[in-house]
This record gives sequence, C-alpha cells and structure tokens, in this order.
Amino acid sequence: MVENDLRFKEAMSVIIPSCQDSHLVLDQACFPLDPEPSRQQPGTTALLSPQSLSGHAVSADPPAERTGQRQNRGMRTRLGCLSHKSDSYNDFTAILPDKPNRALKRLSTEEATRWADSFDVLLSHKYGLAAFRAFLKTEFSEENLEFWLACEDFKKTRSAAKLASKAQRIFEEFIDVQAPREVNIDFQTRELTRRNMQEPSLTCFDQAQGKVHSLMEKDSYPRFLRSKIYTDLLSQTQRRLS
Repeated sequence: MVENDLRFKEAMSVIIPSCQDSHLVLDQACFPLDPEPSRQQPGTTALLSPQSLSGHAVSADPPAERTGQRQNRGMRTRLGCLSHKSDSYNDFTAILPDKPNRALKRLSTEEATRWADSFDVLLSHKYGLAAFRAFLKTEFSEENLEFWLACEDFKKTRSAAKLASKAQRIFEEFIDVQAPREVNIDFQTRELTRRNMQEPSLTCFDQAQGKVHSLMEKDSYPRFLRSKIYTDLLSQTQRRLS
C-alpha cells in the first residue's frame, strides 16, 4: 500500500508540477479535491482522487511515453482556467448568440455605442445582453443577470397551474439561503419574498428583482463599459467599417 501511495504521488508530480504560491489557487481550481473520497484503510494518507483530474484516471505507474501527453493536458487545463478569468475577447464567437460571425456583421458601431446610454438599453439589445452576460461570468456574478431574466420570463406566465411551481423553482435557485445561485439581497427583501411564496403571483419577485437590477446598474454596468469585452467589441465594429 505504501509503495502504491508513492507511485501515485510520483504520477501527481507529473501532472501538477511545483509552482509559485501565486499559482496554487489556480491549481486548486483546476484540480479540486474529490468531494466523495473512496474508502481508505487505516494508516493510509488521504490523497487526491485520480478520477477528479480532468475526468481521467491516473494509473499507479504511467508509461513514459504518456508523460508528455499528461503535461500538455495539465497545461491546457491551467490555460482554460485563466481564460475564464480574463475580460478580454478577441474572438466574439463565444459570447454572441445565433451565428456569431453574422452577428458581428449586423452589429453596427452606433448600436454598440448606444449600450452606454443606459443599463436598460443594454439589456434590451440581444447582443448587448450576450456581451454583458459574458462580462459577468468573468466576475463570477452571472447569477444576478440570470435571476433578472428568470423574473422577466416568470412575469409572462399565463398558466395558473404553472405559476406556483415556477415561483418555487426561482426561489429555491436564487433567493433561499444557501441557494445554488444565491443573489445578493438584504434580509428584509428575502423575507418579504418568502412570504409572497405563500400565495405566488406575477409580482411576487418584483422587489427582489428591483434590488438586483439596481445592484447591476450601479456596480457591474459601469465596469462593463470600461471592460475590454466592450471596448474590444466596439473596436471590431469600427474596423469593419474602415
């Protein structure tokens, strides 16, 4: 058992080489601990589950010819983690909906410039909404926009039979304490929304939606207008005209 542990640690050193402290957080984000570790015998040391590494099992004694492949896979994973944290987009095919190349041709500089007129103008524009969502993902706060959009869709519900179930899903996903995508609202708003759930109506999320809208407008929206996502997109539309 000790020999197997040593072999596994050697395999780990190939995939996760030593690095500076500044990269430790990135390594942890790319290679999380297995939330349900397998049973271990007394006297053994808990290790990272090999199945948690990019979905591929790591053998106890990997062949030498696969070492280079594993190193490349580890590097690609690290670069992938870094790209999610960047707010610069040179290729907008990842954020623009419905045939992105055609979308860039249709999006005029005038339209993109109008996004700076007001937050509601941005939200009302198909491509503006997509660009703003991409920006929020770089800040790990896309749940605010997703909640706002869920409320907009909820208010279009016409079936009384579906109203209660849709309201409950939104509450459990965004409003409830420790919800999977909990939005940042104050205690009073949360409790008011909880009381509204006793008799759901089309307006039961209005106050919470208004709070989240105000938060995005005052906080995220100004940063979006200064972000490279927005400025790069403007530059692309301008270059197309030149």
